[in-house]
Amino acid sequence: MKVEIPNQLKDDLPQTFFGKILAATPVVMAVVATMLAGLASSEMTRAQYARALAAQHQSKAGDQWSFFQAKRLRSSLQRNTIDLLQATTECQPLDAATFKGVAGSEQEAVDYLVKGEVPAAPAGPLLDSKIKAAIEAVEMLQPETEVTSLLANVTDKMLADALLAARDRVQAFEVATHPINQAVNALDKKFGRKNTSFVAARLAYTAQRYEIEARLNQAIANLYELQVRKSNILAGRHHARSQRFFFGMLAAQAGVIIATFAMAARKRNLLWALAAIAGLLAVAFAVYVYLYV
Repeated sequence: MKVEIPNQLKDDLPQTFFGKILAATPVVMAVVATMLAGLASSEMTRAQYARALAAQHQSKAGDQWSFFQAKRLRSSLQRNTIDLLQATTECQPLDAATFKGVAGSEQEAVDYLVKGEVPAAPAGPLLDSKIKAAIEAVEMLQPETEVTSLLANVTDKMLADALLAARDRVQAFEVATHPINQAVNALDKKFGRKNTSFVAARLAYTAQRYEIEARLNQAIANLYELQVRKSNILAGRHHARSQRFFFGMLAAQAGVIIATFAMAARKRNLLWALAAIAGLLAVAFAVYVYLYV
């Protein structure tokens, strides 16, 4: 916005300090209005970026929830098959003596099947109490105001570190179970068709494994859900700041108009005072929004 003062009005201005201020007022207000317009546009851009980031986190959370549901479903199918098998045939506890000649990973797999256990999920760092409280609030469908206040205590770094640790646990569990899974599949080809006890033990092992994997994926999904909410909160904050900067710009533009009229009117003192007040209010409001909103 470019403001030019007509020469005739310049001649009418008194060559005093007050006159110089009066002549500079429209220019200063135009600069302030331009600055506030830029800030409003910048905040709106940041709000859009935060919304896009929230959408990305929501997509990742959706993937993890899909993994969680698929693994829970597979676990349930394994358990249902066990119930059906036990209802139709007689299943005795698995006897390790049945598997003579096995060694290495196959022997380790037999040990897990006989005990009815799976490799333990690797222990990770304890979840921060602030993150845990926020997750519980989301799970309990608490009001957004309460979730927002809890997330205010959770930093982006805290969430990023928790996500890295959760993904490391998933990877470590897959590494720990991979050779056992392969050995169980190999044993199934050797004994699965003629040993119902082995089939029941294999199904129980698989059901437990899927259940642990589901819980590990659930932990990752919960953390992504917190990231979604934090991004949406940030987007809302930037959007509100953009609106307030826009209102400040309007006040500064009002100052430009009033100051221009002041130079053309006889009662310049009152109009100039109104222009100065509008400009000061616009600047003060912009500073407040920048620092506190």
